[in-house]
This record gives sequence, C-alpha cells and structure tokens, in this order.
Amino acid sequence: MPITAGVCHSFKQDVLTGVHVAGDTYKIALYPTAATVGPTTTTYSSTGEVANGNGYTTGGQNLVGFSVTLDTNTAILDFTTDPSWPAASFTARGALIYNSTKTNKAVAVLDFGTDVTATNGTFTVTFPAATAAAGLIRIG
Repeated sequence: MPITAGVCHSFKQDVLTGVHVAGDTYKIALYPTAATVGPTTTTYSSTGEVANGNGYTTGGQNLVGFSVTLDTNTAILDFTTDPSWPAASFTARGALIYNSTKTNKAVAVLDFGTDVTATNGTFTVTFPAATAAAGLIRIG
C-alpha cells in the first residue's frame, strides 16, 4: 500500500473514547513515495520516513495552534500554523499527523498528490481552510 490519505481509523475510535485532547503534543512527519502509510496506520513509525538530515529531523516537528471549529454540521480539527522546514533539501510525497503525548497514536495521513522537493529552500505543508468542504480533519 502506498501513501493513502485519510483520517486514521484508530483516531476515529480514540476520539469517541476521549483519548486525544487539546493540550497534547501533535506532530507531523514526512514520508517519500515508497512509504506505506494510510488510514489503517495506528502509530507513528520512522520506517520509510524522510531521512534524518538535510533540514529534516526524524519524527518531524510539533504542530502549532490546535483549533476545533464547527462549520454547519461538520467539526474540524485544524492547526493554525502551517509546518515548514527551512534550509531543506529533501523530497516528500505525504505526511502523518500523530499525537506524541499519547504513545505516538496516528491521527491522519496526507497525500500531496505528487513528490514535492525542496533544494536549499523552505519545505512547507500548507493546510487547507478550516471549512466543512476542505478542512484538514473533518467529522461530519
């Protein structure tokens, strides 16, 4: 299975049991095309992750600005600051958002749709607007 976008199945169950909360530390890790992550991923793993170095640190980085909103009948989990890696020289195809406070439990997988490469520049993951139609993580 290549990178497949979606909210992780285990996260959906965890939400209903109150596992994930606003004060937890959420992170985003980057993966190249050959990685195998998707909605069935249950925890973060460095296996297949973008290599450490060249502006990237294994495990990714903390996400900033945890925010929950409601748009009509859809709840949206968002992070208000787009993560970026300055002075980056690497390629990624997708990302895993995970909760490092809760034993690295997986939240969602992003598929960029193509390989994205930065060469001595800033690599930024731009999150969509927090709306019912486009929000990063939606329950509705």
